[in-house]
Amino acid sequence: MEQQTQKNYGTALYTIITVFFFWGFVAASNGIFIPFCKTHFNLTQFESQLVDFTFYGGYFIGSLILYFMSQASKVDILNKIGYKKGIIAGLVISAAGALLMIPAVHSGSFGFILLVFFVIAIGFSLQQTAAQPFVVALGAPESGAHRLNLAGGINNFGGLMGPVIVSVLLFGTASGAGQSAVEITSINNLYYILAGLFLAVAIFFAVSKLPDVTSNEQIESSSKSNGPLIIMIIGFLMILAAPSLTKWTGASEEIFVYSSLAIILIALIYAYSAKKEVPAKWGAMQYPQLILGMLAIFVYVGTEVTIQSNLGALLKLPAFGGFEESAIKQYISLYWGSMMIGRWTGAVSAFNLSKMARNILTVVVPFVAFAIVLLVNHATGTDVGNLYVYAISIAVMIVAFYIGQEKPAKTLAVFGTLGVIAMLVGLFTTGDVAIFAFVSGGLCCSIMWPSIFALSITGLGKYTSQGSSFLIMMILGGAIIPPIQGKLADSQGIHMSYIVPVLGFAYLIFFAWRVSGILKSQGIDVENIEAEGGH
Repeated sequence: MEQQTQKNYGTALYTIITVFFFWGFVAASNGIFIPFCKTHFNLTQFESQLVDFTFYGGYFIGSLILYFMSQASKVDILNKIGYKKGIIAGLVISAAGALLMIPAVHSGSFGFILLVFFVIAIGFSLQQTAAQPFVVALGAPESGAHRLNLAGGINNFGGLMGPVIVSVLLFGTASGAGQSAVEITSINNLYYILAGLFLAVAIFFAVSKLPDVTSNEQIESSSKSNGPLIIMIIGFLMILAAPSLTKWTGASEEIFVYSSLAIILIALIYAYSAKKEVPAKWGAMQYPQLILGMLAIFVYVGTEVTIQSNLGALLKLPAFGGFEESAIKQYISLYWGSMMIGRWTGAVSAFNLSKMARNILTVVVPFVAFAIVLLVNHATGTDVGNLYVYAISIAVMIVAFYIGQEKPAKTLAVFGTLGVIAMLVGLFTTGDVAIFAFVSGGLCCSIMWPSIFALSITGLGKYTSQGSSFLIMMILGGAIIPPIQGKLADSQGIHMSYIVPVLGFAYLIFFAWRVSGILKSQGIDVENIEAEGGH
């Protein structure tokens, strides 16, 4: 009986890990779908970035709904109903969204397609919130981190495969269909498959005997923290309302788009600087490291997403190769593959290895991951010979790992500095040098999430869970920063718009320095904080 239970749990683990694959797959495939939609629907760069706005906005709104429901009931809703039921509900919502994509593409309405992305992301938000603790529960607690690392690695592989498969579905192989033969309905089969897979996994979980992980633990009330969150909702909606507000007021659309970012920054600055006369009313927001960390996650996710979401438009410029949408997949895939390369390298430290074995794997693993990226692209008929030179960027990343010494603040500062340098090289050059400089932003971002997370929640005590919830909400950055860069691209040119990720990486350097000082003032040894988790 015990062996059968363990077998069921193993099957459940592998099944839920396949869903991790498709989270990465769908998010990364936006890098192909965005430039395609721009051409197909004759959009501005700003309008094309609304794909990211609705997709990552779905994560934000989904997290907020769970948070406010939990605040109202004084109990964590997802904990109460159980992670298993939460995953099933999320899968059903995403499956419904995937099926809705079929009439959406046939309608010829870009707005309908955006709505579908929002629905899929709402389901993803619920799945991700429930899946990570559920993966930990599917086995011995002491090996939970290894299961999460495995799931994260599969998520990264999905990110590598997404751009390649979506490009093949839309355009055929590298030697296949030409741009003029492409129809948006070519994407239909993918969403039928996605819907079927989500429903199959939901049914499997519904009929399987699995641990019913629940908790009736009271959540920490924090009425004062609701204000900044509501203000951020207004900032989020400002981008959606920008076209209508422009028509009503006659003011420039740029004013309303940029004000969305200003409103979110004001909300966080207010929470940071407000006098905390009754700290408990602020909950996790009474801690300055958490608020600075919320902005850091916002900036990090926005920077990670915007680099590749605007890359398709950049690659169409003659100075950057003049590529058609059908020819950019290897660069989008390499970008998300860079995330995989960095995270697989970072995962080496999760295993109990000798110092020599760890040093060897830290050098070998990233090049093995790079070989997988090349192999996946080669298998779809792409000439990858021009990608070999990217090994130089990977070698630089390996050196950065050794300098960071697995310490979150130092690692974040080192990779943030490399990010600034890479983006500046891209800004001041053109051609392959600039392309690979921008793509290497994926290497710089790859290891940042666990470092930011660890620094932000250290010292929060009983508010750690709430602080984690606030940090996850700040995936909102993926919804706000790409449209900001898109609007800047429409006015200043797509190349110059890459000043946006320069500023993003610069803040992350500041965060690493500032939060180190804050934690030291609280008597916390910054050097001994361990980076945990993944994204």
